[in-house]
Amino acid sequence: MSRAPAVVAGGAALLTAAVVFGVYSFLRPAPGPQDFEGAGSDAVTVEISPGASAGEIAETLKRAGVVASAQSFVQAVVERSKEGSLRPGRYRLKRRMAASSALDLLLAPKSRVVRRVTVPEGLRTSEVLTTLSAGSGIPLADFTKAVAEPSGLRLPAYADGKVEGFLFPATYEVEPGATARDLLKNMIARFGAAARHVGLGKVTPERGLTPLEVVTVASIIQAEGGQDSEFPKIARVIYNRLQRGAKLEMDSTVNYALRRHTLKVSQQDTKVASPYNTYARAGLPPGPIANPGESALMAALRPAKGDWYWFVTTDPRHRITKFTDKETEFLKYREELNRNLGAN
Repeated sequence: MSRAPAVVAGGAALLTAAVVFGVYSFLRPAPGPQDFEGAGSDAVTVEISPGASAGEIAETLKRAGVVASAQSFVQAVVERSKEGSLRPGRYRLKRRMAASSALDLLLAPKSRVVRRVTVPEGLRTSEVLTTLSAGSGIPLADFTKAVAEPSGLRLPAYADGKVEGFLFPATYEVEPGATARDLLKNMIARFGAAARHVGLGKVTPERGLTPLEVVTVASIIQAEGGQDSEFPKIARVIYNRLQRGAKLEMDSTVNYALRRHTLKVSQQDTKVASPYNTYARAGLPPGPIANPGESALMAALRPAKGDWYWFVTTDPRHRITKFTDKETEFLKYREELNRNLGAN
């Protein structure tokens, strides 16, 4: 009889402990999703697809071993209200990262592995397409097809459906999933921005010059080379000849007709049968001969003041160009160019 109360007391103690543990378990916060600690180690590149949700990105990171669980990354995104800040692309991350650290890197521009393609000033369309294909990894045939079907490229109305002259030279980012048409549309949009900046369509340097003719002049300026500071003087030479009703006689237009690049244009070359041959035909060619940059567009709209009628890039290596209104000096400059060409 003396042991019974002890047994009851022991049972009561066990019951009390169970109740206390149950209350503790109920009040204790539920464990969060599995997560790593720290900034991780071992670099890994992860690609985020266009249009991917935070949950889809989280699964991508989990498969790559970047985060411990998809839930931990989604929680970090939601807590920081970054659902609309995640961009597609390729990112340099690390394995076994805390979800918050992984999010930090996805939001940091320096982590993004961006594929870029740079298109220099003065390239012809065929050369631009080759450059774009090499830099973007998109087949050249895709660009050729897009140019042949320009209706969706958003060209200016005055371009007459031709892209030559309107593929603005600059550096472009190639987003994942981008198409040839996407890149060409970006270039034409950049041309539109540059055209608005210089006032193309609002200001014409000479009476009767259309926007397409301005771009054509700019393309000749760009193709003739030299330094940007000399572009307004080259423009003045062009306008001085146009005002006199004379032939432009620009080697760059002959080279365009012959589909080549050279400083050695022969007399026989200047007889090529082409509407772009400004030795044979008066006035401007029917359209641009290259894709000019903003400096050339600005020069075409704001030529320098002067009586120059000739110019010669006498030292192509150092981009030295000389201008004159005297034919005797022009002939002397041509001889100087030929000597420099012979020395190279």
